[in-house]
Amino acid sequence: MGSFIYALTRFTQSVRHDDDFVDRLNYRYTAVILVVFALLVSGKQYVGAPIHCWCPAKFTDAHVNFANSLCWVKNTYYVPVGEMLPLEDEPRRKKELGYYQWVPIVLLAQAVLFYIPCIVWRMLNDKSGINVNTIVQTVTDIHHLNPDIRDKTIQYLVRHMDRCFDSQREYRAGCCVKFRQNLATKCCLVCGRRYGNYLVSLYLLIKVFYFANAVGQLFLLNSFIGTNYTLYGLEVVRDLINGTDWTESARFPRVTLCDFKIREFGLNIHRYTLQCVLPINLFNEKIYIFLWFWLLFIAAASAISTFHWIVTLCAGNKIMYVKKHLKLMMRYDKATEKKVVPKFTNTYLKQDGIFVLRLLGKNANEVIVSEIVAGLWDYYKQHRRGHIDQDLGTEQLTL
Repeated sequence: MGSFIYALTRFTQSVRHDDDFVDRLNYRYTAVILVVFALLVSGKQYVGAPIHCWCPAKFTDAHVNFANSLCWVKNTYYVPVGEMLPLEDEPRRKKELGYYQWVPIVLLAQAVLFYIPCIVWRMLNDKSGINVNTIVQTVTDIHHLNPDIRDKTIQYLVRHMDRCFDSQREYRAGCCVKFRQNLATKCCLVCGRRYGNYLVSLYLLIKVFYFANAVGQLFLLNSFIGTNYTLYGLEVVRDLINGTDWTESARFPRVTLCDFKIREFGLNIHRYTLQCVLPINLFNEKIYIFLWFWLLFIAAASAISTFHWIVTLCAGNKIMYVKKHLKLMMRYDKATEKKVVPKFTNTYLKQDGIFVLRLLGKNANEVIVSEIVAGLWDYYKQHRRGHIDQDLGTEQLTL
């Protein structure tokens, strides 16, 4: 157990830096919570006694153990104390609770579902030619360096990012290329490395996956538990406000019924209906109440985060963002460079460049981002501006 806790601690500490905090809420913290819940429930099932059935006095210990095991495997059903017990088998089968044996497996499956978007993001983001994690990790560790090495590291990052941006440039000319570039600059209708929005498009798609996963799991749990789980949390809040006992739930009943038949002496079949206690549902109820509110919180956080990234990466905000950092480093002269900044932003940095800078700001600090923007600005004016202007002129002549 100690080694498992140590492994979990190492897992939570080994944070990558190619995403934001809401992403880590999804694939890291939520996955760990679900795994811990799965271990708690499975420990109760396989170490403790998950079910206790009230057997007739004539039952021996062997009979009692058999009845408990059979009722656990066979499923039990729930009939409120105030209702008559159905005489037919079919109404009883409709009231069966078939979920509690599978709770640990379902919780582990939920954890895997929360981690899948992260795996997809890490597999595909390197294909852009920009190693986002390495860049952000380098900037995050830059505080521990002495000033000389720190300045050289920033210069190295500037050159590295410049090579990445240059590898994404579209060297072909023509009206179709120009039209697609404009579409890629204004929105993400045209996506790809050559349009400088591959990372942005992929990241926003992953954000949508996180949101859809959280919402989808609410409905999947509704199907798994077999009741209207999508409104479960609201019903608990209503019961708390009204002062009623919210722990007496038909979704996670403590006391259930079990039917089974025993063959004795040839064809003599005896049918028994036992009343059983499910202590495991005490854990399941608390776990799924927490998960209802947690999934709702994760869905809301993912939706807000997705909307925030869409707004911050739109054309107007991109230029304002670059201007802010250039002004902070005293690199911006409105009289002479007002028209250069949009060109620097849209044709050099592009959407992916702004996205990487935004991630740097979220995982490191804005001062270092300002230094990198200033370094890219200086390098652009000295080495890249003429080449990019020449390419734009060639496109205009082609048009």
